[in-house]
Amino acid sequence: MAIEVRIPTILRNLTGGDKAVEGKGGTLAELFTDLDARHPGLRARLVDDKGLRKFVNVYLNDEDVRFLGGLDTPVADGDNVTILPAVAGG
Repeated sequence: MAIEVRIPTILRNLTGGDKAVEGKGGTLAELFTDLDARHPGLRARLVDDKGLRKFVNVYLNDEDVRFLGGLDTPVADGDNVTILPAVAGG
């Protein structure tokens, strides 16, 4: 089994158009590193030197990872990670 990661439309150019990809790792940081090995540039769009980018929301099984431990959040086979860009307007 693997961890399913749902990719927003704006990042699908990095995944060959795939709406979801699979990865592995023990933490969210390890998962993003694993994904970046197969989809170069993905991690840089999600993470900067301070952690998760300000305008990217990441959910683990529908819970915001900012409240779970950020990049240190444990992940396991069968988990679902959803990446959503923050949207503003008015």
